Amino acid sequence: MKYCLIALAACLGLIGAARANEPVDHAMVGKIRQEAFHRSQVMQTLSQLTEDVGPRLTNSPGMAKANAWARERMTGWGLANVHDEAFGPFGRGWEFRTASVEVLAPRPFPLHALPKAWTPGTAGPVEGEAMAITLKTQADLDKHRGKLRGKILFLDAAREYKPGEKPDSNRYNDHELDELRDFTIPKDRDPAKRAKDAKERLDEIALTAATNAFLAEEGVLATVSISSWDNGIIRLGGGGSRKAGESVGVPALTMMAEHYNTVMRALERKQAMRLRVNVDARFTGDTDEMGYNTIAEIPGHGSLKDEVVIIGAHLDSWHAGTGAADNGAGVAVMMEAMRILKATGAKPRRTIRIALWGGEEQGLLGSTDYVSRHYGGWPEPTDPQQKKLPMSLREPTGPMQRKRGYDTVAAYFNYDNGGGRIRGIYTQENTAVAPIFADWLAPLNDVGATTVTHRNTGSTDHIPFDRIGLPGFQFVQDRLDYFSNVHHSHLDTLDHIVPEDLKQSAAVVATFAWHAAMREQKLPRMPVREP
Repeated sequence: MKYCLIALAACLGLIGAARANEPVDHAMVGKIRQEAFHRSQVMQTLSQLTEDVGPRLTNSPGMAKANAWARERMTGWGLANVHDEAFGPFGRGWEFRTASVEVLAPRPFPLHALPKAWTPGTAGPVEGEAMAITLKTQADLDKHRGKLRGKILFLDAAREYKPGEKPDSNRYNDHELDELRDFTIPKDRDPAKRAKDAKERLDEIALTAATNAFLAEEGVLATVSISSWDNGIIRLGGGGSRKAGESVGVPALTMMAEHYNTVMRALERKQAMRLRVNVDARFTGDTDEMGYNTIAEIPGHGSLKDEVVIIGAHLDSWHAGTGAADNGAGVAVMMEAMRILKATGAKPRRTIRIALWGGEEQGLLGSTDYVSRHYGGWPEPTDPQQKKLPMSLREPTGPMQRKRGYDTVAAYFNYDNGGGRIRGIYTQENTAVAPIFADWLAPLNDVGATTVTHRNTGSTDHIPFDRIGLPGFQFVQDRLDYFSNVHHSHLDTLDHIVPEDLKQSAAVVATFAWHAAMREQKLPRMPVREP
């Protein structure tokens, strides 16, 4: 028994020694905190991006302006190798200026709606009768052929209003952070379901193309869909088509639910509703064009200078608001982290690179292209149908092909869950990084960054890195009102940002980037998850 206790004590001592061996540069963290908390420029950066540049739909004039603005600002801070890098081809550019919908009869009043991206304008005001219709199958199209000219189609059923039962804005409490540390063992994937999902997605793509062509041929004036959120929030994305040569259909709008329901109730009463629609929207090109990521660096020094630590956020946004939370906040935080490091006179061993991605909202396109060009990926499928699918639904093409830069990546850190402050980080099941991250968070525990969870999180630009076995991570962030008011909505504006949260986040990111750039070894990697 005595020897068992001695052995146990020795093991515990070794674990403690292993934990203690992860160096934390407290002097540098102190400099980062001072710069981040007392000389911050993060809100100035975000204000310029959202209120001077504005919304940034990929390949729109606004996105081109944002790329140029980011290059100019980071060059002014003294960052190196500032440039844009093409990805794609992405498709056509698009922008809109104004949109209005009015009821003319039986009594005049306005309806609040905004156009979906990549749908045409009306070329001036148009007037027509509202009509409720279902167009969910090819049979639906055939049934209405020759009956829709001059109509304004309402495509969704009315939806019962449900008052919110939770606060609009949320922060993690201690109990929720504790729960976040619990890992749920996943169930086996069902290959049949994956095949079914792929077929349904291909059917949806085919029906969308057929519907766009049908609506234009039939002379429909416009279509209207219901917003997915209540309380006057217009939440929308894309429609039509950004691909050259494909039909863009007719002007397509998303309407706030309460106004949409008003029209539907009138139509259910068999009451004629005459509307006027005016959408000033245009495509900015008639060919498929490249999209662009914006890149800049703080060069490394010494024997590790050719290795990289990358921090990133997506620069593109949807067009309804100004993209402040999604993802102007992430852009401002990552740019501020680079400014902070530069201001402290940091000379990292590894190069620290910032990547501001395009095309995230259309499927992580900018980051996926960048990773596949520089670091590796799976061969592109040759089947045209497979190419239409997102990567998660494609048939495996393996084996993974590594590029020359694969072994140079020490870490990738991403910020893209609104403007809430960082509360911790997801390890993506990479258990070896947990004690490292816990040590790096320790000098920032007092500002709320405490939690390391082995859970996976998806739908952000760390996924292309993680997918090929590179250590890519997304931070845990307070939710605020991201998923209740602002996500992809016209309310995504600067008013919903908390300056102190962005200051804290920039300090955390700068701390992580610095330590990843200075540690003796690259961060531990997970085995590649073959498809």
